[in-house]
Amino acid sequence: MKEFIKVMKALSDPNRVKLVKMLQKRTMCVCEVQAALGIAQPTVSKHLKILEGAGLVDRKKEGLWGNYSLTDGGRSPYAASLLGNLMHWLTDDPEIRELLERCEGLHREDLCRTRE
Repeated sequence: MKEFIKVMKALSDPNRVKLVKMLQKRTMCVCEVQAALGIAQPTVSKHLKILEGAGLVDRKKEGLWGNYSLTDGGRSPYAASLLGNLMHWLTDDPEIRELLERCEGLHREDLCRTRE
């Protein structure tokens, strides 16, 4: 039951649901998520950590980038089921549609400052 509650709690916040919907479209870094949602970087990182802990999100480091993507749900049948359903849920929601359109114009190269 603990695992079920963890997944449900992870999706109990509107920003985390939005984050999952964005990651359904593509892999994103923290700065892209921050720009899309208009929230502070520490808050984005906290949301991502909660989603990762629930088995909903994976993080892969590639050079300077921390790339976040949805998992396949292999760690948890609850995560797998909810991720599968979320693919179809909220597709007609105007707020989600607007958010996904905003994400299309966001590119990490324009948002993140890299030091070489």
